[in-house]
Amino acid sequence: MQTSVTFKNLDPSDHLKSYVSSKLDRMDKLLDNPAEAQVVLSVEKIRHIAEIRVTGDRLNIVCREKSNDMYSSIDLALDKLEKQIKKQKAKIKNHRQGGRGEDRSPEPAAMPSGDESPEEAPGASVIVQNLEYKPMDVEEAIMQMDLISDNFLVFRNARTNQINVLYRRNDGDLGLIQPLG
Repeated sequence: MQTSVTFKNLDPSDHLKSYVSSKLDRMDKLLDNPAEAQVVLSVEKIRHIAEIRVTGDRLNIVCREKSNDMYSSIDLALDKLEKQIKKQKAKIKNHRQGGRGEDRSPEPAAMPSGDESPEEAPGASVIVQNLEYKPMDVEEAIMQMDLISDNFLVFRNARTNQINVLYRRNDGDLGLIQPLG
């Protein structure tokens, strides 16, 4: 597995890099095809945070864990990653065993009404994140949302070839934002 390790508010350590790489190499047995892992290790006050993002092999999984020790955070994130990979592989396997001739795509969720606007807290910081848009259908995006802890997923709709956003609503349902036309 191709692995990149980034340190944030933490001195770079070859030992931590090799620890993460060796642990992620063990995950290769769970994957059928090559995958890429981006690992961000950071420290915020006394919290040691390990965030692991694995892309490839039809997967896009993000795990984030915090603890008082970096090695514990890494181990917790890797445990979560392993569970999510197994869960996703089982869903894909079950999905492939279903009827092939049927249109099994769910109805798109209703778009939010125009009166819902995001609230901004005074002094809030803005986080910019570059995203890769993976082509997938709405059903696969819904499966991905079950695996990640984020409240939204940006993806390229394989049917329309347009960028869509799937998001978790406050009532627990999912919403889908699609461009008009």
